[in-house]
Amino acid sequence: MQVEALALTGLGVVVWVFAIQHDAFEALVDYVESHEALEVDEVLTALVIIGLFGLIYSLSRLGELHAEITRRSTAERDVTWIANHDPLTRLPNRAGLNVLLDTMAGGVGRGGRIAYYSIDLDGFKRVNDLLGHQSGDEVLIAVADRLRAIFDPEVIFRLGGDEFVVIEKIRDLAEAAAKARRITNYLSRSYNLSSGVTAELGASVGLALDPDHVDHPKQGLLAADAAMYEAKRRGKGTVVVFEDAMKTSLEHRAALEIALRDALKRRAIVPNYQPLIDLKTGGLRGFEALARWTGVDGRQVPPVEFISLAEETGLIVELADQLLRRACRDAVKWPPHLRLAFNLSSAQFSDKLLGLRILRILAEEGLPPNRLEIEVTETAIVKDMAAAETVLADLNAAGIHVALDDFGTGYSSLSQLSRFKFDKIKIDRSFVASFQDDERQEKIVRAMLGLGQGLGIATTAVGIEKESQVRDLQALGCDFGQGYLFGKAMPSQEIAEFIRKSDGDSRVSDAYLKQDELSEAIESTRRGA
Repeated sequence: MQVEALALTGLGVVVWVFAIQHDAFEALVDYVESHEALEVDEVLTALVIIGLFGLIYSLSRLGELHAEITRRSTAERDVTWIANHDPLTRLPNRAGLNVLLDTMAGGVGRGGRIAYYSIDLDGFKRVNDLLGHQSGDEVLIAVADRLRAIFDPEVIFRLGGDEFVVIEKIRDLAEAAAKARRITNYLSRSYNLSSGVTAELGASVGLALDPDHVDHPKQGLLAADAAMYEAKRRGKGTVVVFEDAMKTSLEHRAALEIALRDALKRRAIVPNYQPLIDLKTGGLRGFEALARWTGVDGRQVPPVEFISLAEETGLIVELADQLLRRACRDAVKWPPHLRLAFNLSSAQFSDKLLGLRILRILAEEGLPPNRLEIEVTETAIVKDMAAAETVLADLNAAGIHVALDDFGTGYSSLSQLSRFKFDKIKIDRSFVASFQDDERQEKIVRAMLGLGQGLGIATTAVGIEKESQVRDLQALGCDFGQGYLFGKAMPSQEIAEFIRKSDGDSRVSDAYLKQDELSEAIESTRRGA
């Protein structure tokens, strides 16, 4: 466009100079006067008028074009803003933080000392669970406002949930530590909510300095996180400054993250399967897929370690998709009456398209939806109720079974049972381990089983290790059981033999087994494991 404009401008200048040198205007006037009969003057007048109105129209179109360009620029700025900011608190989000860290890594904005504050609210989950998400959102907005009273809004970031980060230039450690204490003081004040309830929270703060503690912006954030976790360990409302002694933990985490990314590329994290037994018949009913990772050094990495890291780093979606796809591929080879149970992470429930992604994997791997049972915890649901409602509705509509995992360990399990449709509740192993020796625990287990029966929801007891537990749970009306008594989680290549030894579904009947028959069936299953 610029080249064309320059070319036309140059051509116009040349024609103008030529016209001056040859008295073009005077020649045109003489020609018009000498050829009056041809009405050349009227033609020229019409051309001038048409040109004038054409110029006016062009100017109008240029104005409209400018307005459209302005609207598009504004829309692009809005999209960029939305992508890099949290809509609730209007603070920069994780994407905005990554942009800043990348800029700082390039040397822009660094120089002098930079403080990294990692902030985690103490007691926020209790507010969310007991008072609801509207109250939780009010608290988060108030927290953002209180942080703005201490820092410039552009250096405060909300990473999700109740996690906040602040990155700013400071003079020295004393100034940074003083601001960290102001954070705990400000955030520990009471929150008066619109419902009329007063919420009490606190904050744990981890602090790291660049270049005192780290030599890279992302390391600064990791160091602040490590200090924050130490602050939470020491107690609520604590500020901890990163120390060299924490480097071992920090280095371990960094190394584990690298190894995790490599394991995902190699698909080295695979599902193992723990059997699910029908306590009323002794028959095998399916398997629960549990993630297992053997490192390149042959060491088994604990799931609690790498799954939490996957959630923190955003790798959980890729990990879960890989595991579900592999598990569906294995389950297709099982007898059609066996069901696959699969756990969803709380971090995945922020994605409203999760249900559709699960259905796509089922379709691609050929596993019927009614053979899949998705297990969700109450924590996953309450983290984002709106998204959870969408996901669970998609799963229910597709015929996928949904189980509420770790039942009894949350604050509001009953409210979730009344709001969402579940096909099964899983009684947490902490109750199963002690209900025989603790009368209070026994009453709780009895109540949970009664609740399941009253609502027409199947129940599963997790963590069964003794035959006496089986007999008591069967007597109380528990439907299914899992635990080391029946078998530990096993690799896919052992499943076929386990199914053969457990005699498939030959022990299934509509009637209850007698106690001695039940014990014999379970013992047979245990030997087969």
